Amino acid sequence: MAYDEELSEKLRAVFEDHPDIEEKKMFGGLAFMLSGNMCVGINDSMLMARVGPDQYETALTKTYAREMDFTGRSMKGFVYVTPEGISEDEDLRFWTDLCEQFVSSLPPK
Repeated sequence: MAYDEELSEKLRAVFEDHPDIEEKKMFGGLAFMLSGNMCVGINDSMLMARVGPDQYETALTKTYAREMDFTGRSMKGFVYVTPEGISEDEDLRFWTDLCEQFVSSLPPK
């Protein structure tokens, strides 16, 4: 299971004060779960961002974001963000905030 350890440390720092975040190995990488729902994850060096269906098309217009096609098919509501798109702390925070906003609207698992 390969994922970017540096990115995992950055995500841990982003979520360090969030009591409802748990880490779980999935999708061949590492996922950060909010109340049992996947919020963001790492696959190799890519951020898997769960932006939800309402923000999906808008998210795809962002530089360095693309369809998450983990299974060979597009997964609606999820995007990949390349390392260039999350190299700055404020860029990573943009994506984690967007994902947290959507996932917080889901019922806990």
